[in-house]
Amino acid sequence: MKFKTEKRGGKAPALAMTSMLDVIFLLLCFFVTVSVFSQWESEISIKLPNAKTAQEPERLPGEIIVNLTKEGKVRVNGGDMPLSELKSRLSKISKFYPGQPVIIRADKEVKYESLVEVIDTCREADVWNFSLATEGEQ
Repeated sequence: MKFKTEKRGGKAPALAMTSMLDVIFLLLCFFVTVSVFSQWESEISIKLPNAKTAQEPERLPGEIIVNLTKEGKVRVNGGDMPLSELKSRLSKISKFYPGQPVIIRADKEVKYESLVEVIDTCREADVWNFSLATEGEQ
């Protein structure tokens, strides 16, 4: 008994590149977006105070960075924000995400009173997980 053997055309199986390109594009979008958000913190010309025990912190996803300029202006995400608006935003965030970390970056020439006002605003908004940013000695 002789069985017929079917000859296949000389085509090799093709790899579907569309799905892989979609994944690569999404990863690219994610990393570009993350890098833009992380640059907002460093765009502001704030000179942090030096500390002997300063360490490079491990960044947590979603942490809020509050910048306090030497003029006493509060800046969040690259824009000025009055303390009343900061309080309402932090209140909403702490309601849904208790323990949300907040980093306060105050210029070393800022008035102590302005820094205390920002800390009080955090406490009034029920945010207790806040820290003060410093630079290491060079």
